[in-house]
Amino acid sequence: MPSYEQLSELLDPATTVLLTVECQQGVVGPDSALPELAREARSSGALANIARLVAAAHESGIQVVHAVAERRPDGRGANRNARLFRAAERLPVQQLSGTTAVRVAAPIEVTEEDFVVRRLHGLSPIQGTDVDALLRNLGCRTLVVTGVSANVAIPNAVFDAVNRGYTAVVPSDAVAGVPSEYTPAMIRHTLALVATVATTDEVLGCFERPRRARVTPA
Repeated sequence: MPSYEQLSELLDPATTVLLTVECQQGVVGPDSALPELAREARSSGALANIARLVAAAHESGIQVVHAVAERRPDGRGANRNARLFRAAERLPVQQLSGTTAVRVAAPIEVTEEDFVVRRLHGLSPIQGTDVDALLRNLGCRTLVVTGVSANVAIPNAVFDAVNRGYTAVVPSDAVAGVPSEYTPAMIRHTLALVATVATTDEVLGCFERPRRARVTPA
């Protein structure tokens, strides 16, 4: 784990963006298309930790970007070149544009200052979406990656961020995948090689630094 000083240097509010990945009702909500993943995101505390990070980012002036995966009702433009995509077409809950399934799930709050970036294709919230351009225009240097799933979208996001020159920070308890034992193994043996891994509390300690700095002793 990084020291507070190392992590604090990375998480400069002026150059840090918090990314939530596929934290939408049709994925992690009560009526999820992927109930096992939704249960894991909630029972592990990952979804609650993401909500804590988002709330702290809002208070500290750190930009939040929500990446949402969806598809058109007619399926036009969607991938069909992998087993995952073909299986998704048969799920009882579809991530259709404009439906409640593609709204960011509670308890995560979305404010007017947040960006919600929607994609109709692919596996990554960064590749082929507006996210990279937005990050560059925002002056981002460090991307904090949270959400689901540790199986596919999260590693895609981290690799894409690193390949584009961003420093990735992964709060290990704000990420979920299935089965439950897969997530810590993937973080330890894969993401830790390319990203800075910390806990939600450690990241929150750096996010809250601007508030503490403004407190004047009596």
